[in-house]
Amino acid sequence: MAKATSTLEWCIVRLGEDHNWWVCETSDPVRWDVDGLSIIDPRQLSHLIELVDPLRDYGFDQDLMDRAFIVFRIEKDLGSGKVRLKRTKESLFESEEKLFVLPDVLDEENGPYADLLDHLTRCRVKMLNDLFDFESKLTVDEVEDELREAQNTYFIEGRALHSFNEITAILDFMPAGYEGDDEKPAKSTEEEDDLPELDEAEEEKLKNDETLKWDDDDEEDEDEEKKAKSDDDEEGEDDEDKPAKVADEEEKPRRRTRGKR
Repeated sequence: MAKATSTLEWCIVRLGEDHNWWVCETSDPVRWDVDGLSIIDPRQLSHLIELVDPLRDYGFDQDLMDRAFIVFRIEKDLGSGKVRLKRTKESLFESEEKLFVLPDVLDEENGPYADLLDHLTRCRVKMLNDLFDFESKLTVDEVEDELREAQNTYFIEGRALHSFNEITAILDFMPAGYEGDDEKPAKSTEEEDDLPELDEAEEEKLKNDETLKWDDDDEEDEDEEKKAKSDDDEEGEDDEDKPAKVADEEEKPRRRTRGKR
């Protein structure tokens, strides 16, 4: 396999409408068919490296992933959404350079990329069986069948499956009824979904809506009104009982008091 890929020294890639990169020209057009040939960009590669990290406890082989890709660095921006890439010997995991990686798919059935997909699937199945108490152990065949069924959608629609989507489908795989974000069983979020977000104006409007108050709120309002009336009555009584003040104070305007009821 090393001899077959040694002649691939450069390639030209284009940015597709799906925001993925696709190969449109190579230095070895004889062996490499560029029709539907996808390549993983630096951002996607960084994401994949994060996703495989939890699999290290379940037998993940970093060297196998290194062998599954042909590594390129950016040589020149050709404009119009095209970039020329040049082959490099950098490691996927150790390099700080922004790398593009092309899956080695010359042998689709038994090549290094096919071996990687099988390896990642087995590691993912081990991890899920360890984290979750399934009624019956999850098997590699079950996962592959589900993934293959999802991939058939691309072929039916006449679309090429990008290698990034193919790999993340394995690394993010979860059985039905489970949530993949935090590797915990899925919880119902219907109540949260049914509550729309409100801006400040709407919140203030709802606060003042009498029809939305609880009984306790009504009782508190009534108590406050009674207390306010009582305070006013007491002030009225005090004003009537107070003796007349000196002349200069009488010239000042007085607050009108309320009489007794």
